[in-house]
Amino acid sequence: MPDVVVIGLGAAGSALVDQLARRGVDVLGIDRFSPPHDLGSTHGETRITRLAVGEGSTYTPLVQRSHHIWRELEAETGAELLTLNGCLVLQDAGAGEAHGAADFLATTVDSGRSFGVAVEELDAAAVRARFPQFAAPEGTRACFEPGGGFVRPEAVVAAQLDSARRHGAEIHTGERVLSLQHLPGGVRIRTERASYDADRCVLCAGPWLRALTPPEVASLFTVVPQTLCWFDDASGGHTADAMPAFIWVLRGPTLIYGVPQVSGLTPGVKVGTEQFTEAIDPDAGFTAPSGAAARLWEELVGPRLPGVGPRTVRTATCLYTVTSDMGFAVDTLPGDDRTLLVSACSGHGFKHSAGIGEAVAQLLTDGHSDVDLAPFALGRLQAPAGRG
Repeated sequence: MPDVVVIGLGAAGSALVDQLARRGVDVLGIDRFSPPHDLGSTHGETRITRLAVGEGSTYTPLVQRSHHIWRELEAETGAELLTLNGCLVLQDAGAGEAHGAADFLATTVDSGRSFGVAVEELDAAAVRARFPQFAAPEGTRACFEPGGGFVRPEAVVAAQLDSARRHGAEIHTGERVLSLQHLPGGVRIRTERASYDADRCVLCAGPWLRALTPPEVASLFTVVPQTLCWFDDASGGHTADAMPAFIWVLRGPTLIYGVPQVSGLTPGVKVGTEQFTEAIDPDAGFTAPSGAAARLWEELVGPRLPGVGPRTVRTATCLYTVTSDMGFAVDTLPGDDRTLLVSACSGHGFKHSAGIGEAVAQLLTDGHSDVDLAPFALGRLQAPAGRG
């Protein structure tokens, strides 16, 4: 009987099985697909990372640990995972609210400085002079973090799962979990293939966690699809050595975010935005509305990113698993202290995922974690309007 079964091997799950295996825990990881894959939240070639976190300083210790862990993985494996080419956060005049923060830019600056992170505040003229890839209108405020950049999610997941196997973890892919059953002193996990009894279970299933949790927990999460687009670098000036990753908070509230063209990956500037009105069942699939990429370029990208052309090189869909306050969820299930739910979610989770994996592994093996996980308790959340 394994000590721990981890369900879902994306961002947090792959990090957790690696961290548990390194601690000598008998761990089984199960995923319904074969990660890394492009069916959930952990894909798209790049994810922005930043130590100055606009969602709040609670998260900074997690991303600090993630950077450290990924650098260690790079040294062990030779894989290229983390690129720190800087992160620029811009905010339009009159904008502010994003990802649960009333003033995203101010929170970014404050969270960075509270942890000694180098953050430089810029006005619109300074942005245009230093980063001509951004047509910042007058009134725009910004901050630049040299220690930000991007991470490669598929490469990270592959490296973490390979490391977990080397350290003794058992990994099952292409195996769908059907149900969880609380047992005296343990948990029974039933899949399409077999049943497994374990001392503890950790649910890291991302968009699919709702199907494996009781209704009062499932109602706290909403799955919303997001469309990612790679646009032609028409000017040739939007490469990773010339342009930082960016987040631009607009009036709306909405935002766009992006990563420059990266050698060896899809040739184009990756840009995404966010929507929270259309919820889906992750098993039902999602196709971006016709013309979505063209509208994104016409309305948001073309006016703000000079030199990025309208030709769409590629599109992809990413699923956000969202809570009411845009925060994470790490807690035991009600009435089942043997099953832990871990959702590093709401569209800003990947950069924290290795730190989350380490903290949860510490919690399971030592009874406490170096990073405080109390702010992610389920009790703070409310079900979104219209959900029961």
